Amino acid sequence: MSLTAQTYWAEHAWLNGTVEPGVVIATGVDGTIGELRPCVPEPPVGAVSLRGLTIPGLANAHSHAFHRALRASAQVGGGTFWTWRNAMYDLSSLLDPDGYHALARAVYAEMALAGITCVGEFHYVHHQPGGTPYENPNAMAEALIAAADEAGIRLTLLDTCYLSAGFGQPPDRPQLRFSDRTVDAWAERADALRATPTARIGAAAHSVRAVPAEALATVADWAARRDAPLHVHLSEQPRENEECLAAHGRTPTRLLADHGLLTRRTTVVHATHVDEADMALLGGAGTGVCLCPTTERDLADGIGPAVRLRDAGSPLSLGSDSHAVIDIFEEARAMELGERVRTRVRGHFTADQLLRCATENGHAALGWPEAGRLEAGALADFTTISLDSVRTAGPPPRLGAETAVFAATGADVRHTVVGGRHVVRHGSHQLVPDAPRALRRAVEALHARR
Repeated sequence: MSLTAQTYWAEHAWLNGTVEPGVVIATGVDGTIGELRPCVPEPPVGAVSLRGLTIPGLANAHSHAFHRALRASAQVGGGTFWTWRNAMYDLSSLLDPDGYHALARAVYAEMALAGITCVGEFHYVHHQPGGTPYENPNAMAEALIAAADEAGIRLTLLDTCYLSAGFGQPPDRPQLRFSDRTVDAWAERADALRATPTARIGAAAHSVRAVPAEALATVADWAARRDAPLHVHLSEQPRENEECLAAHGRTPTRLLADHGLLTRRTTVVHATHVDEADMALLGGAGTGVCLCPTTERDLADGIGPAVRLRDAGSPLSLGSDSHAVIDIFEEARAMELGERVRTRVRGHFTADQLLRCATENGHAALGWPEAGRLEAGALADFTTISLDSVRTAGPPPRLGAETAVFAATGADVRHTVVGGRHVVRHGSHQLVPDAPRALRRAVEALHARR
């Protein structure tokens, strides 16, 4: 990413919970914010004007980029999470490094257009169909790193250990390309991955179903030695809980705790079906929880206990997961609205709290603690939403946070800046000029391989 010093003038900006008018944001060649000055009524000479409400860049803490190719087709007919999973397995068999690069580049461009400046890619499609490694064993991972860089956003590659089809079961044929066969082989391959200025490397244990209990500590140790983020799918379905209890006599959360996976660097994904004891374990360890409401409702998973997880002490972040939609504003409001449906009471989270889940908390979960805030010294990653669209027009600017969370969509994003570089300008991606065409071509090329 080539960086230059630039001065921006935000018509309005959300600064630590307060909407301020006329904020000058000076960025440096190191990609950080050098200075913020509010209450500047007009853009200084040479400043780039950002009309609307500027907020920190959004963090998408949980992504499976290739799932984007299932959009709409996965909504045909009915079924359950498990029938959807079969369609996902069929799609995964079509991927190769070139095709995955083209698809991910377009998907990450879509994210930038929706105000996302950093994504956590939960990556487990490692090898060729059948399980044979590519000549470069990390060809698929490197395709994702390159795709994010070309789309102009930051990436945390969460390289995923995936060894079994279920408790005590070897991988089925669709899962062979996910598996390194042993946890030590996974660790050796992951060791070869290299960070870049815009990409960091983390680890993931796919789930307690896919990583045998005796291998969990190795994944945890790998992440601990590198002080890297560690993510795990947890209790997305009741069936996972039932099978774990049958195999180990304990819940998936307790199993993770007993093998050292619950730490402040850890984020569990979904936690839809955790009980009170599980929540106490997660919160007591300071372990984060990434909720993905649009996917959880699309797959009929259920409504996660967001308020109880927060109250137990778990930082909450948000992800678009299967990309039924890519819209972190929708994820944020869905977390509140789901609680309203469950309790028939309004106001569990303030708009400011939801924005922090979408920004600061998400970046922390992905190992970018220097991002997610508009303040001097932070990474110069921010996004601007229109306050005069048919969705956002009307409320006064002082209610900008409420407007963003409860009215705006990703379509209202006008500007996205990453490291001081203007990636999306007036709603147009500057690096992937025709993102819809890129998406269409990538998805069509993938399906043409059937």
